[in-house]
Amino acid sequence: MRFGIFIPQGWRLDLVGIDPAEQWAVMRELARRADANPDWESLWVFDHFHTVPVPTDEATHEAWTLMSAFAASTDRIRLGQMCTAMSYRNPAYLAKVAATVDLISGGRVEMGIGGGWYEHEWRAYGYGFPSAGERLGRLDEGVQIFRQAWTTGRATLEGKHYQVNDAIVRPLPLQDGGIPLWIAGGGEKVTLRIAARYAQYTNFSPVPEEFARKSELLREHCVSVGTDFDAIVRSGNFTVVVGATEAEVADRLAAVADRVAPVLGAEEATARVSQTVVGGTPEQLIERIARMRDLGLGYAILNFPEAAYDTSGIELFEREVIPALR
Repeated sequence: MRFGIFIPQGWRLDLVGIDPAEQWAVMRELARRADANPDWESLWVFDHFHTVPVPTDEATHEAWTLMSAFAASTDRIRLGQMCTAMSYRNPAYLAKVAATVDLISGGRVEMGIGGGWYEHEWRAYGYGFPSAGERLGRLDEGVQIFRQAWTTGRATLEGKHYQVNDAIVRPLPLQDGGIPLWIAGGGEKVTLRIAARYAQYTNFSPVPEEFARKSELLREHCVSVGTDFDAIVRSGNFTVVVGATEAEVADRLAAVADRVAPVLGAEEATARVSQTVVGGTPEQLIERIARMRDLGLGYAILNFPEAAYDTSGIELFEREVIPALR
């Protein structure tokens, strides 16, 4: 089992109450903390512009800007986004950006990529909101452009959605074969087929039944396109609050809700936490993640909503959960 950690960037209202001028210092310190602990193989941010569950005026820091900043301020840990929306940037341009960040980082970038889903920010930023079929068509063509660009230094594609003509993308990424691709999402007919064809990693729901179903469908697509299912690492994201006792877990969950209540309202904040955060003791979280591991989960990426304010939960997870799962 391998582990990654999300760095709070505001999207999930995980920097509320911290002056925006101070938020980068908080993110940088958490990134350096993870960099210093080899239990964490990677750090992650989200590629979003507006907060969830509703758009607010709270800060949401841009993913690829953060990638570059983390590349320059860490030494070991790998750097990913879960996940970049293909349509937010021209794919040849994005290939260039990612290659540059890979160079800055010394070859530590992961490319999390997907079709995108958050309609409000799409429309607000002037991207429209194309059909799911078009968004996934763009994903497929964009990944083809990435692979050309990162292996040959040039890309040409006369596609339905993207047209590039001998686009030069140099320097190449430092990583042999280009930047690893995480195809995120569980669309059964298209996304999983794209993942079967191109991905080194996938990212599925952490709900066991859904994870098992997506895994089996991925296997079927791999057979269909002639790729090795076992070569694709399956990952899942877990938003967790961990405490030494169930009473402590309850207190920590209440504190998370209280922190965002001034933004969302008390009722919505409580509902949001109950719907999205898994609370548990170390033993309970070990059992939950071990069940996923038994279904084929190879990589767990953890989001700690307390991280910007209190790292004691992360410390408990590092001390008791990770060793039991390794």
